[in-house]
Amino acid sequence: MRVLKFTLGIMLMACIPFAANAQFMFGNRNRPNMDSLRRVTAADYADMLAKVGVGQPREGRQPNSQDASKHPNYDELTANPYPFYPDALVTESGKKVTSAKMWRKVRRPEIIRLFEDHVYGRIPENVPSVRWEVTNEERKDFAGTPVVVRYLKGVVDNSSYPAITVEIEANVVFPANGKQHMPVVIEFGFGGIDPLRTFGGGVSWKQMVIERGWAAATISPSSIQADSGSGLTSGIIGLCNKGKHRQPTDWGSLRAWGWGLSRLIDYLETDKTFDATKCAIEGVSRYGKASLVGMAFEERIAAGFIASSGKAGAAGWRRDCGESIGNIVTSEEYHWVCGNLIKYGAYPLTENDLPVDQHELIALCAPRACFISTGSWDGDKWQDVVGSFISASKASPVYELLGYKGVGTDLFPGMDNGLMEGRLTYRQHHGGHEAGPNWPFFLDFFEREVVKSQ
Repeated sequence: MRVLKFTLGIMLMACIPFAANAQFMFGNRNRPNMDSLRRVTAADYADMLAKVGVGQPREGRQPNSQDASKHPNYDELTANPYPFYPDALVTESGKKVTSAKMWRKVRRPEIIRLFEDHVYGRIPENVPSVRWEVTNEERKDFAGTPVVVRYLKGVVDNSSYPAITVEIEANVVFPANGKQHMPVVIEFGFGGIDPLRTFGGGVSWKQMVIERGWAAATISPSSIQADSGSGLTSGIIGLCNKGKHRQPTDWGSLRAWGWGLSRLIDYLETDKTFDATKCAIEGVSRYGKASLVGMAFEERIAAGFIASSGKAGAAGWRRDCGESIGNIVTSEEYHWVCGNLIKYGAYPLTENDLPVDQHELIALCAPRACFISTGSWDGDKWQDVVGSFISASKASPVYELLGYKGVGTDLFPGMDNGLMEGRLTYRQHHGGHEAGPNWPFFLDFFEREVVKSQ
């Protein structure tokens, strides 16, 4: 079985926040601007702290601190300080959800509202339309297969505030002799990367997809919304706010990236080359978070490959393992979420006061095909390997209510022993903070649950 191999540099990039504009990350000529960006971030963060009434959140876990009490916890005996999680199948009024109709009409909307108000924020009603353009199309040879490479640009209508321009960058690669209505596997990727490039000489995920006769697409998150606090007054969030600071329930970057994914699906629906009812989304680390958020809120996504997503992704807030809510609500990462989440990372509130937890985000994906992926103990501890499994296990009753098998157990399966039989699956692979070793397993899962089942 062929496995993706990524260079260390690419894996590290998945863990490094983008600046407001990717150009600030590369080249000496732009480095002086970093101080300016930090000042912009500090001002925006201070504005949000004042709006939510928080002086300073609790400090997050610090792996490199000289103070051992600040180090992340990896002891499973103490990783569960809060034994009770919100029940995904009990309504806010205390009624047990007993039918698919009750889930759809009552409980699912409740959970969506709670996540919007307390974790990810609300997409505003005034989000402008997107007009897609094909900027270039080439025929190339990709690992011995003739393919078409199509470059796309989604131009967002900025007539309401011309000072901010947003153009979504994406590309899609598909077999030149492929049939119409091809399934599409989409990745949250890094802007500017050659769509046919392979890393480290290994078999790329796109090659695996093309060999199955499907299309492989990449969308650039940073072209939708910057991965920094300094970028919150620009991008799609800034455009909707006309360059002003966010309110506590306004969307963060994770939700904005999911919005951009929805707009790409809009485009795929217009072209008979693709089958937009058979779309999958994949992402690693922060883009694993974005993939899960995008799938939870966008029901047109048929499958998700959620890799090493950690806190704000698949791992529960109520777990004390690896990164903490204190890390997420710092000035380095608060832009991913809505301002209200900061309150739960500051005294007197704790994670236990949150009215939702991440198993309910996975439950919002039901009954669609969802693959929760984590890496090895050495490479993915920070992302809370066991916590992601626990969330999948706790989401399984929703899948079962809707007539599909979940992970089927609350016993952690261990390395390379995937729980792959259901519509909701979990597998810990032997690699590090990456998706590579689980790609073949996900593609088999996607083919079984989506491509051949519809």
